[in-house]
Amino acid sequence: MSNPFTGIGYFFQGLRLITQPGLRRYVMIPLLINFTLFAGLIWFGSSQFEVFLQWMMPELPEWLQWFEWLLWIVFGVAALLILFYVFSLLANVVASPFNGLLAEAVERHLTGEAQDADGGWKKMVSELVPTIIDELKKLLYMAAWSIPFLLLFLIPVVNLVAPFIWLAFSAWMMTVEYADYPMGNHGLRSDEQKRRLGDNRMMSLGFGGAVTLATMTPILNFLVMPAAVAGATAMWVERWKN
Repeated sequence: MSNPFTGIGYFFQGLRLITQPGLRRYVMIPLLINFTLFAGLIWFGSSQFEVFLQWMMPELPEWLQWFEWLLWIVFGVAALLILFYVFSLLANVVASPFNGLLAEAVERHLTGEAQDADGGWKKMVSELVPTIIDELKKLLYMAAWSIPFLLLFLIPVVNLVAPFIWLAFSAWMMTVEYADYPMGNHGLRSDEQKRRLGDNRMMSLGFGGAVTLATMTPILNFLVMPAAVAGATAMWVERWKN
């Protein structure tokens, strides 16, 4: 049945799948990429902010020196918001070739089929540049559609429902993002992928909604990318492969 709870279930199925012995090795590289990017951005941002404070604080009168700890709190909140978007975008671009491998491995795990002779690491290396280009195209697609949806927040009355519209849009984009890996492994182009997802729109929105909420959850957001790839692959195998 095409309902949101089915889609949510596929995301949690993805969380279970990435713990399987035969699949864990495909998860470690994307997780390492996630952690490295996250730690690097935090280190760079905090070091630059500390330089800014060292320049600014001596200029303030002594009775305003307490202001420094408040600025660190503001920086922490801003950093979390910025990292939520920048980190997700960078991690998806850098890890996209490995996500195709993970989708391939999950599909073999679920179907028991042998690996294609042209698949695996050989395929990843040969398609490295096209894969990254496709990922950048998805980001441009998301950016192009984000503008009109963000403008809804400026329209009186409509802005009351704008957050819910934005959540639905984000859920759709998450599904488009991660369903691309198993579908792309079978040569389906972007338009055909969106058509199939649109035919099961409520299930797709349920899956993307679970991914969106998990992305905003500390600690869990490190596992979102591999879990979403695995869950989207399970959805592909059960709903569209045959």
